[in-house]
Amino acid sequence: MSASNDLGQWYNSIPKITRVWFTGCIIVPVAARLGLVRPQSLVLFMDPIIHNFQIWRLLTAVLFYPMSFNYLINLYFLYQYSSRLESSTFNGKPADYIFCLFFLWLCNIIVGGILSLYILMDALIMSVMYIWCQLNKDVIMSFWFGMQFKAMYMPWVLMLFNWIISGSFLVQLCGIVIGHLYFFLVFKYPQDFGGPRLLQTPNFLYRYFPNEQTGVSGFGTAPIPRRQPGAQDNEGNRGRQVFGGRGHVLGDQ
Repeated sequence: MSASNDLGQWYNSIPKITRVWFTGCIIVPVAARLGLVRPQSLVLFMDPIIHNFQIWRLLTAVLFYPMSFNYLINLYFLYQYSSRLESSTFNGKPADYIFCLFFLWLCNIIVGGILSLYILMDALIMSVMYIWCQLNKDVIMSFWFGMQFKAMYMPWVLMLFNWIISGSFLVQLCGIVIGHLYFFLVFKYPQDFGGPRLLQTPNFLYRYFPNEQTGVSGFGTAPIPRRQPGAQDNEGNRGRQVFGGRGHVLGDQ
């Protein structure tokens, strides 16, 4: 009973938007594993979307992943980095985070359709990870074999690791490029080039998801060009441990 309570408390402690995403990434693969739905009905095949109006594939393509160790690693990364991003940069700003995920999802769907990438869970997670890592680029991360490096290099290390293990890096590269696009439009261009914020959250989202008074100020609203002397690492992240995941393209097995 205690373990059940602890699990429930942990689940309820996940930030709301991340919790919805995390739950979807459990329900969809489990349903496929139990035979309730065919995996082929969940991936990004464009012909059924266009000709048979199977528009649910646009969503399930980023929620489905074959259940394996790599799937668990994806869930770990989703929980870690989406939770951090939602509770820091987007703290009390649900409309902004929903729009961020919508933009990343839309770009991943477009790129997936062009490049025939059928399973996009890890690409979307990589986009979120890239944004967090750029906003917290000086945080020291620890990888396998005791390697340590700044967070800004983390997505590239994972892409290289995936290439070494599986010989594929295209999915991860797409996630990085799309994450950088959002980061540039929303954070880097306004700060480094003095331009306007090129990507704005639509006003109607604020009506449905108004900003919340949390009493906790978020960090990373824009990346700080120079680290202030004596400044502490964000969130006490020095020495974080991370794992390596593998991208999956249908037919690679």
